[in-house]
Amino acid sequence: MNRTVRQRLQNEQRRIARRLGPAEGGRAPRGDGPELSSKGVRYEVADRVKAIGCGGIGALHQLARKVGLVHALDTRLPILKRRRPYSEADHVLCIAYNALCGGRVLDDIELRRNDVAFLDALGARTIPDPTTAGDFCRRFDVEQIHALMDIVNDVRVGVWQRQSASFFEGPARIDADGSIVETTGECKQGMDVSYKGSWGYHPLAITLENTGEPLYIVNRSGNRPSQEGAPDYFARAIVLCRHAGWKDILLRGDTAFSQTAHFDRWHDDGVRFVFGFDAYKPMIARANDVNASEYQELVRKADEHFEGRERAKQPRVKEQIVKARGYQNLRLEREDITEFEHQSNKCTRPYRFIALRKTIVEERGQLCLGETYRYFFYVTNDREMKADDVVREANGRCGQENLLDELKNGVRALHAPLNTLEANWAYMVIASIAWSLKAWFAMLIPTSPRWRHNHEADRQRVLRMDFRSFVNRFVLVPAQILRTGRTLVYRLLAWRPELPIFFRLLDAL
Repeated sequence: MNRTVRQRLQNEQRRIARRLGPAEGGRAPRGDGPELSSKGVRYEVADRVKAIGCGGIGALHQLARKVGLVHALDTRLPILKRRRPYSEADHVLCIAYNALCGGRVLDDIELRRNDVAFLDALGARTIPDPTTAGDFCRRFDVEQIHALMDIVNDVRVGVWQRQSASFFEGPARIDADGSIVETTGECKQGMDVSYKGSWGYHPLAITLENTGEPLYIVNRSGNRPSQEGAPDYFARAIVLCRHAGWKDILLRGDTAFSQTAHFDRWHDDGVRFVFGFDAYKPMIARANDVNASEYQELVRKADEHFEGRERAKQPRVKEQIVKARGYQNLRLEREDITEFEHQSNKCTRPYRFIALRKTIVEERGQLCLGETYRYFFYVTNDREMKADDVVREANGRCGQENLLDELKNGVRALHAPLNTLEANWAYMVIASIAWSLKAWFAMLIPTSPRWRHNHEADRQRVLRMDFRSFVNRFVLVPAQILRTGRTLVYRLLAWRPELPIFFRLLDAL
């Protein structure tokens, strides 16, 4: 960033610090009333000056152009027979930008379509209206949806390959899970009743834990099992990650994804896996037969951190109420692990199974009614990994649960606003591009050798930032839109603590 911009950002930082500093530790109240004391407010409508509330959208559009997303969509996605006037990239990015600008539903596109300053900010005469956006999604068939995902993933690989060599040092952790997308509609083709009793769809998500990106989203009927179709998309993700540069691939999933018919194929292909495994009665009997001396206590990382000193904890309000009212209370006493070899019927070789035994104490009020065991099983083909690390790898999949929640409630990609299964599938894939742009934004933030530690920390913070925080900190920045000569100028009208990161990315673009 140039010296003038740096000085202005530093001045803004000092100005807000001077204003907030006296309030630290408390200060005397105003003599004339509360702090929120504005009076006599008057509104006017600007005549010449035009501004938008989402000043960061210009940088994200430049990012989409820089990584080749716009060109790839226009040249490799044959959806439209004629462009009147919008191209495929216009339609796709209109939906993705709607989410990045704070839109929650397709109808929010209409707000930006009627905003002259927003249109000028993107150099557009107009953008598709919500009904046109929905019609574009309805044009997709299954092959075209796969083509769209392949296009986005090819662009994604290009972003990965701009990273340093250390980016590919660890394993590529590929996670799989399903998520119920409920709908109250009566006429949505392809919806069905899920195992939870709710109507809707049951999309499958294949994600990369290293960067928190959705690689594949597959919409399915609401009554389909979680693991249906997962092996095929695992295979696609393996090819994608190897093409990018990863040598070590690790597949992860819950008990539904431990499909023993595919273990041998993955193992022969040099792919590692860690899956949960159902606690069948024969497996529980096998764990019970293990000598007690072969169990070792599982120490969680949080407990390791506080080893040797008392760990401060907040009082457990729920447990206190349960005890006071004499309700049944199941309390985890300890966790122990062991391992053994087991060959499933559909496998030609034995695999390593880790048994996690949880000791549960049953209480009612102040009375202890005894203790019982609950077993959890994990299967892996990795012979080098420690048993406790296998459990931690399996538990590490909770990051995907957070990602699915972001796609559902932050980006609102996992929703079904349209009337067919394929149209909603296309919408899910298109809307999830907003999350991918956030991830690419983080990965392309440059680092300088002098400040490498701080800059790397900034990249990780943005990469793991939830979607609403990213939108509020980097996109929803008021900006005046000016055109001087042949240059489009975004003049930011507000300061954010993250603006130095923002301008470093602009320098890279």
